[in-house]
Amino acid sequence: MTVSTPRHRPALLAVDDDTHVLRAVRRDLLSGYADRYRVLCTTSPADGLRILDRLEEHREEPALLLVDQRMPEMTGIEFLAESLTRFPSARRVLLTGYADTAVAIDAINEVKLHHYLVKPWEPPAERLYPVLDDQLAEWQSAYEPPYEGIRVVGHRFSPATHQLRDFLTRLLQPFRFVDVAAEAGHEDEVPAVELPDGRRLVRPTRGELMAALGLSGELSRPHYDLVIAGGGPTGLAAAVYGASEGLSTLLLDAHVPGGQAGTSSRIENYLGFPSGVSGAELTRRAVAQARRFGAELLAPVGAVSLRRAGRAHLIGLSDGREIGAGSVLLATGLSYHRLAADGCDRFEGAGIYYGSTNSEAALCAGQHVVIVGGANSAGQAALHFAQHAEQVTMLVRAPSLATRMSRYLVDEIEGTPNIEVRATTEVESVAGSSHLERITLCDNRTGSTDEISAASMFSFIGARPRTDWLADAVHRDAAGYLLTGPALAGLLDDGWDLPREPMLLETSAPGVFAAGDVRADSVKRIASAVGEGALAVTQIHQHAAGV
Repeated sequence: MTVSTPRHRPALLAVDDDTHVLRAVRRDLLSGYADRYRVLCTTSPADGLRILDRLEEHREEPALLLVDQRMPEMTGIEFLAESLTRFPSARRVLLTGYADTAVAIDAINEVKLHHYLVKPWEPPAERLYPVLDDQLAEWQSAYEPPYEGIRVVGHRFSPATHQLRDFLTRLLQPFRFVDVAAEAGHEDEVPAVELPDGRRLVRPTRGELMAALGLSGELSRPHYDLVIAGGGPTGLAAAVYGASEGLSTLLLDAHVPGGQAGTSSRIENYLGFPSGVSGAELTRRAVAQARRFGAELLAPVGAVSLRRAGRAHLIGLSDGREIGAGSVLLATGLSYHRLAADGCDRFEGAGIYYGSTNSEAALCAGQHVVIVGGANSAGQAALHFAQHAEQVTMLVRAPSLATRMSRYLVDEIEGTPNIEVRATTEVESVAGSSHLERITLCDNRTGSTDEISAASMFSFIGARPRTDWLADAVHRDAAGYLLTGPALAGLLDDGWDLPREPMLLETSAPGVFAAGDVRADSVKRIASAVGEGALAVTQIHQHAAGV
């Protein structure tokens, strides 16, 4: 999460009904501070309060108020008392004559006066600037610029709030999270997204939020040469190669482009990134590259049905529309298995999360985080959370991390002092009040159990292919993975009406290809996923050419 800088410089407000004195004040303030602050001056206390109201309306801040004590409409102390309700953090300096020093001293307690200056203050380099420099340094040390970006308001352990935060994080949209426990006034209408233009979206759908942010894609035609279902590394690679080679290309994603790789905190073994790259950053670059070549991206809109129409294909979309395609690439990837332990369903999104949700990392500072799983994605998440949490505990069913994890990750984890690895250990049950608080663990060798305290648990315990929506449109194996090429030997039926055998990545439906994690027997690595996306486009060209 990032904080934007204010649109305007902080203000210095001077109020004095004596025009000669005010002219001198303005001259000295401009000479000493015009490069860092806006200098605002008025002879009327009432007008000064209106200036403060306008600053408050525009979410701007006065750093310092320099006010004369003796004014006919309102004394300086009365003005500063009024200012307290508007800007309590502004530094307050009273301009006085020698006869008013006692009044100024009393005002230190009455209006929390920070300093008083006796007129005249010549020369300013000796009697004015040192005083104001100290006051402004004090103000600056505690000043937080007004935040002008997106705010998400909700309960930290609300599943709906978590989904909004995770969605914006994966969209690479900076935002600030406001927990209603820390800021009252929104309890009745949360979660909500507050936009910089003043709009407040209460419980928005993903589509509504995308539209409000100006990120919704539009279909430019009813039929495309290539429609890609799934926006992970495989789908994005295919979109880049397909569009760059002249195919009208549409990529669909039911959530946000990036897939499981998009949630990874750091990918360190992908070619060309010796220092590693976050999944979000890799996704951002791939999306920009695909769009530069003319690919269209539509999200959050998923494919929900597939049927053949002669040599073309019709894809039903989750928003009710239907589009045509000359060829289809199925790259819908995998979704993580849900934990079967007692109580896990109750705390999903309220302490139990699937995948490495980077939106939660900052909220885990100083806490105990539990990671379930022993493959690369779990290792990457553990290292990421170890940078924020006080302790990270990894629960691994296998005897060691080396069973399924790359050696470089094992070495990094073993060298990280606040990561504990508990092998041959599984989750037996979870408990808590409104959110996760306790986890009961079971040693699968001895059967012994023990309980640990944790408010956050992230699961990476294997995955299943996202293929249920295809029904019988193409052949799948018993686990739901898509069969392609040689794996279809002896399984083709009347639906296959071409004089050739299916290509390596072609399914049992002519012109429908599968690549990446969703394909049976594929290598579950990001490099191979990208390679299959590129290879699929080559075979799609061959299919279109009648090869």
